[in-house]
Amino acid sequence: MYHYYYVNNNQTLNPGLHHEVHTKEHAEQLGIRSAQYVGYFESEVEAVAHAKKIYLDADGCAICCPKAHRG
Repeated sequence: MYHYYYVNNNQTLNPGLHHEVHTKEHAEQLGIRSAQYVGYFESEVEAVAHAKKIYLDADGCAICCPKAHRG
């Protein structure tokens, strides 16, 4: 299933202190206001790989991108 993905611009808002990648829906639920559009992907692994071109420390959210979450 395809989703729109965003990377949080503020890495201090998560326990791992990195730039987290979220689905659009989850970012809205969390109330993230400063995020950059990553793209429309079938998999969170693809989304995080693309987000790493924006922020090298990008990581998948444990909740909405568990297959790409490294901690």
